[in-house]
Amino acid sequence: MIYKTIIIEDEHRLREALSIMLEMVSGDTIQIVGYAESVPEAVKMVDRLKPDLVFMDIMLKDGTGFDVLQQISFNSFHLIFTTAFEQHAINAFKYSAVDYLLKPIDPQELKTAIDRIAILEERVLEKQQITVLQTNLSKTPDRLVLPTQEAMYVVKLDQILRCETSGSYTTFFLTDGRKIMVSKPLKNYEDILLPPMFFRVHQSHLINVNSILSYSREGMVHMNDKSVVPISRGKKEQFFKLMKDEI
Repeated sequence: MIYKTIIIEDEHRLREALSIMLEMVSGDTIQIVGYAESVPEAVKMVDRLKPDLVFMDIMLKDGTGFDVLQQISFNSFHLIFTTAFEQHAINAFKYSAVDYLLKPIDPQELKTAIDRIAILEERVLEKQQITVLQTNLSKTPDRLVLPTQEAMYVVKLDQILRCETSGSYTTFFLTDGRKIMVSKPLKNYEDILLPPMFFRVHQSHLINVNSILSYSREGMVHMNDKSVVPISRGKKEQFFKLMKDEI
């Protein structure tokens, strides 16, 4: 498949560098159909050209890439942010499973991002991602996009009962009984699923505090789904303090 691509970047040299890298790492799969360097120009171009893929700089000369997202009508495309600020709204990207690349862009990371698109071909799923991101930008995030090989699952945070990690995989256990496994380690979600609602009780386990049925001083937590989760020795004091504060 050939992806109609728009690059939204207000620095000419960076637009040129990204164009050259795309030609190097993607072969004939990327067709650049337009460049934009301002918010109004980007909004107009996205809605008119209806691209398959957009590379979006966060900081533009007259606003941000988020301003573009909040104004566009067409949002069924693959989105990859480019940013020089590692902590700039990174959580927003993670909540929405939208990809991002740190400047200066590494060619191998760029190739990996493009290759990842191949398994996310259904544009309706990409629309879900961008819709969730648009929603989360305007309020405290209340949902998370979980990417699997089969689909993109949009789940509300209060649906997450607990998470269990094994190597580079994490399984989300939901309150309705579903289990969703993603190919990312738990550490990728630890700075999203934060106290007081969530707490990482063990290297392999993160739990929803509101789904605790009971817990013991010996260090075992009984959850609403009848599972039993251990509390690591190093987490006991912090966990008991959190529970005391919640009472």
